[in-house]
Amino acid sequence: MKILIADDSRVMRQIVTRTLRQAGFDGHDLVEAQDGKQAFDMVQSEKPDLVISDWNMPEMTGVECLRQLRANGNNVRFGFVTSECTPEMMQQAEAAGAEFFIIKPFTAERFDEVFSPILG
Repeated sequence: MKILIADDSRVMRQIVTRTLRQAGFDGHDLVEAQDGKQAFDMVQSEKPDLVISDWNMPEMTGVECLRQLRANGNNVRFGFVTSECTPEMMQQAEAAGAEFFIIKPFTAERFDEVFSPILG
């Protein structure tokens, strides 16, 4: 399975990658985007099976990326790993079609809980 990790922090992308491995999700093809616009473009070119996105990113936020993907008919599985979490953000994410919302700091156990049904 191909997974796109979108976060403007290279360190956070590495932490997400490491946590996926700690949760037992080795062997997936991981690609990275540095902002929401690049994530949008990479969904078109790389055709990932899953997008794990930060909320706040330059160029285009994560939820803007998700909304634009859905507006273009793309139904890639998409969710958020973010440090901010308000009820409004969760409602926006759900309304846009997000499948999960993980709040930083996170654990391998939380990744296992969220990603086991998706990644098997």
